[in-house]
Amino acid sequence: MTRLALFDLDGTLIDRQTAVGDALTELCRAHDFNTPTEQWLRAALVDRANPDDFVRLRDIFGIAVSAAQLWQEYVDLMAAAVTCRPEVLAGLARLRAAAWTIGVITNGAGDIQRTKLARTGLTGMADGVAVSGDLEIRKPDRRLFELAATRCGVSLADGGWMVGDNPAGDIGGGQRAGLGTIWLRGRPWPDELATPHHVVDDVTDAITILLNETE
Repeated sequence: MTRLALFDLDGTLIDRQTAVGDALTELCRAHDFNTPTEQWLRAALVDRANPDDFVRLRDIFGIAVSAAQLWQEYVDLMAAAVTCRPEVLAGLARLRAAAWTIGVITNGAGDIQRTKLARTGLTGMADGVAVSGDLEIRKPDRRLFELAATRCGVSLADGGWMVGDNPAGDIGGGQRAGLGTIWLRGRPWPDELATPHHVVDDVTDAITILLNETE
């Protein structure tokens, strides 16, 4: 198995939920959105955000500010709010030092996902990135995994690992792609999904497992 490690972004390398909460608090305060508007936004963006969410927001609540402006403000606020823990960055650096190839494979809009990667310092840690919003395909589609491997300069046929928190998208997708899988527990596990190779509570534990594979 090649030393390829693909990582999910949101909920794996970064804490998206905390950043979303902080960003939406600032956005709603800046535009003096009422409680129903704020509640709608928080529900709509709980799992994923894209520009169409703000188009729908304007249509439903009759907001005067353009959807494009609201989306850009949200992207900027997320960039200010999102962080990657130092120990995660240090773990990725150790993987690179051990000759691992690192990729990031993530669902979401291309502009906001790349902003998160740049803001957190993860861009410099990744040999390749595949974002679903650029391609109109999403995990668990094998093609996104193939693209991530190609952008890392390796072949999916040579194997590797997928690390993520989403059972269907990350682990199910990784299994379809022929990868070893490490699941960050938290979400309910579907009965129909095959068991991952490893289950951990933190991405740093997954990195330790991968480093042990090297030895």
